[in-house]
Amino acid sequence: MGGAKLGDRVRVHYTARLERGVVVDTSEGEEPFEFVLGDGRVLPGFEEAVIGMRPGEVKTVRIPPEKGYGPYRQDLEVEVDRSKLPMDLELNIGDTLEIVEDDGRVIKVEIMDIIGEKVVLNANHPLAGVDLIYEIRLVEIL
Repeated sequence: MGGAKLGDRVRVHYTARLERGVVVDTSEGEEPFEFVLGDGRVLPGFEEAVIGMRPGEVKTVRIPPEKGYGPYRQDLEVEVDRSKLPMDLELNIGDTLEIVEDDGRVIKVEIMDIIGEKVVLNANHPLAGVDLIYEIRLVEIL
């Protein structure tokens, strides 16, 4: 059997780590993660790593932000008036809120700071701007 190619449905096990070794996500101990190569459901760098792999093969790859969760963007840090948030909402630095956009999209934001009546929110993905080290094992090509 050849290597995995675009359009193939694959099942993989993976472990994602930060450079300092902290595990941020893993499929180990669960059912293998299943997806179709090319359907856009996974990080571009992850998908690129799986293409060409054969069942049973294990690969370790470094995925830079550009092929992962994107670069960290300062423009996604915004300061809002406390009055724009529900008054009964308890605000704590580090908490995550869901903001509903005018078009109905839901965006998760983290409370970065509270300065008087101003709240600083961060809409970057928590792993934006971070290199990730993935160990990937191709379980099977379906």
